[in-house]
Amino acid sequence: MQNAVSSEATLTNDLPLVVDLDGTLVRTDTLLEGLCALATGRNIFRVFWPHFLRGRAAFKRAVAEHAGLDPKLLPYNEGLLAYLRSQKARGRHLVLATAADIGMAQRIADHLGIFDTVIASDGAHNLKGDAKAHALTDRFGVKGFVYAGDSRADLAVWRVAHSAILVNASPSVTARAKALLPLESEFYDPGSYLVAWLRALRPHQWVKNLLIFVPIFTAHAIDQPSAWIGGIIMLAAFCATASGIYIVNDLCDLAADRAHPRKRLRAFASGSVSLSLGIATAVLLLVAGFAVAGTIGALPIIATYAIATVLYSMKLKQLPLVDVFSLAGFYVIRIFSGGVATGHALSLWLFGASSFLFLSLALLKRVEELMAQSQNSSPTASRRGYLVGDAAILQTFGCASAFAACLVLAVFVQNEATAERYASPSLLWGIVPLMLFWLCRLWLSTARGYMHEDPIVYAARDWVSWIIGGLLIAILALAKSKFHMIPAIWY
Repeated sequence: MQNAVSSEATLTNDLPLVVDLDGTLVRTDTLLEGLCALATGRNIFRVFWPHFLRGRAAFKRAVAEHAGLDPKLLPYNEGLLAYLRSQKARGRHLVLATAADIGMAQRIADHLGIFDTVIASDGAHNLKGDAKAHALTDRFGVKGFVYAGDSRADLAVWRVAHSAILVNASPSVTARAKALLPLESEFYDPGSYLVAWLRALRPHQWVKNLLIFVPIFTAHAIDQPSAWIGGIIMLAAFCATASGIYIVNDLCDLAADRAHPRKRLRAFASGSVSLSLGIATAVLLLVAGFAVAGTIGALPIIATYAIATVLYSMKLKQLPLVDVFSLAGFYVIRIFSGGVATGHALSLWLFGASSFLFLSLALLKRVEELMAQSQNSSPTASRRGYLVGDAAILQTFGCASAFAACLVLAVFVQNEATAERYASPSLLWGIVPLMLFWLCRLWLSTARGYMHEDPIVYAARDWVSWIIGGLLIAILALAKSKFHMIPAIWY
């Protein structure tokens, strides 16, 4: 929700009200929106070559023609929009004037139905800054209109306008605009920009990267400082890289997120954080992740993970079953990288058990999304290759994978090589029913509609999961010592 602050200046409501588009009417940049939409398909190459070399206006025209942005899904500045509608009801002449391409601007104007005139870039002339100021003074004369804008580029227009409307303008732009002309109104977003940006990094998802430390425990190397140092460095590399990929994923999923009941509140989908900042942050995080991984010789692993997850964001997530197998692979690669970083590789038995386990969790996540989608009118999941009716068969796959993981785990705990590492190996059998109970509980929670996030994150916040985790640690500790209460025939 936005707030409007009335100016002390005398209002001149009989003058035309000219409104900028990007950052003003909508809380985003439509050019970057189009490029993000194109990044998920092959049209990106048709746009960049040869249109990029033909100038900014021609490039905008190509993006507008190929991106296919839906005006209904754009994040509008609701406070300003309500004000514009009230002014329209009073008979005021409203003009949409933007550096965006006329095709995009006209679609938005048609959708809103409140603008009398649209002035925009036409494929040959880029209507920004001084060019927009000249176009408006040619039509309305100097001081013959009120202009609503948000950025430094709008100062050129405010110099020839009668008064201004500021929309989420920075302190420096606000100060300069107020020095140039009186204000008619000012609109601002009371939300915290920094908090929204931090949430876009998904720090709560870093809990999944703790899988890197699994090899330390399975190799009984908790007393080795070098193993912990290697694991911590790999953890930092994965956290930076994963956050960068999450941003890339959000930028590729803007339209789908806005159609989702919860994801529409994400930083970039809601317009709380600019797309340009998102792109810059993603690049910096990926570079940082690669640099940190390179210090321990794990750059190929991080690079493989990054490439695979980018491919997942752009295409693989749209392919049925390929998406969940990919998600399971992203979990397993964390454990594998932990083995490389700590110097303690996992056995093939644990690789098998973890593969089935994470496939089950990936299927669980997809079933939760399909169940949420069933509440909407669309029979298909946004940017997914599934039908809502596929949830039942995916539940079957997921439960089967959960039982398969526990079966492989059972074979592992009775393996002779495993028994040699423990004084009371028979106690390890307690791990199997606990894991099976935990997985069954997750699936039951999903079926009842309680699962609204990544299952690993859900488990990190679930008190029952914490109890099960504590019991698993206790069993492993007891198994390391000779537990005399176990009958001898068990050994």
